[in-house]
Amino acid sequence: MSQTQLPNPIEVAPSPHVAERSSTTQRMMIDVLIGLAPVLVMSVLVFHWYAVVQMGLCVIVCMATETACAWMRGRPTPIGDYSAAVTGVILGLSIPWASPWYVGVIGSVVAIALGKVVFGGIGYNIFNPAMVGRAFVMLSFAKELGASAYVVMQSHLEILTQPTPLTIAKEAASNVAGREALWPLFVGQVNGSPGETSALALLLGGMYLCLRHSAAWQIPLSMMIAGFLAAQLAYWAGLSPLTAMYHLLTGSFLFGAFFIATDPVSSPVTPRGHWIFGAGIGVLTIMIRIFSGYPEGVMFAVLVMNAAVPLINRWTIPRPVGGPAPVPTG
Repeated sequence: MSQTQLPNPIEVAPSPHVAERSSTTQRMMIDVLIGLAPVLVMSVLVFHWYAVVQMGLCVIVCMATETACAWMRGRPTPIGDYSAAVTGVILGLSIPWASPWYVGVIGSVVAIALGKVVFGGIGYNIFNPAMVGRAFVMLSFAKELGASAYVVMQSHLEILTQPTPLTIAKEAASNVAGREALWPLFVGQVNGSPGETSALALLLGGMYLCLRHSAAWQIPLSMMIAGFLAAQLAYWAGLSPLTAMYHLLTGSFLFGAFFIATDPVSSPVTPRGHWIFGAGIGVLTIMIRIFSGYPEGVMFAVLVMNAAVPLINRWTIPRPVGGPAPVPTG
């Protein structure tokens, strides 16, 4: 048989192995942007020009940083896969809408340069890039990102003059009326970061991602189940004045469940690993909210579980067909 008649050689590459050729990075990132559309619409409706400026600034800086890093490394720019745009949108939706402009700029540079490029680019990063940038600015600009970053007293929008629900609960644990008002949390009539005001928008966008198989549905489901059980146990034990449903609907819990924890690069690759990963984030989020000085805990919970992903992948390796290979003796 001549060389031209030989079959194509077997392609060998590291995991994850995707059989469907249409599941490209670009297609998945476009799906994420489409899934974020309801959240983006609600953020603009609630926060108006504040949300537009913040998200636009984060997207532009993320794409510019990735282009600059690719140029310094002598490689073609990868912005065509839209991963930098997704990082910018998620970062813009996760930081306070009234934070100074330089917070978004610095967070975007750190998210791309230290959260992704320093590990080798997309597919090699250990941590979620947007959360790396968010954690950096959170720890570096604690005053700018505190409770005052969610309030503009001169604003004509009434909702922008109110503290966030989790801040109210943290400062006044006896606020019974606040913890029972679930409907405003569901439709988006409360203050907070742009990506966490409307549970309805998050559910719509998240279900789209799961139906498109651009997000592993086991991660948000296990995160919500574990978070609900942990929050309910804490409520019964008197550790938290907030009911389980309030914990799930407020803050960035649903935003993290559908759009942050499901990042395919920094999450496990096995089905059992998805369940463990999501459950760990759910429990850690509730623990951080209750026992730490921070009213929110999704960001830190995601980063902690990102660090555990290599171990989770190792612990949940599927059993080969026919059982493990026999060990030769003698």
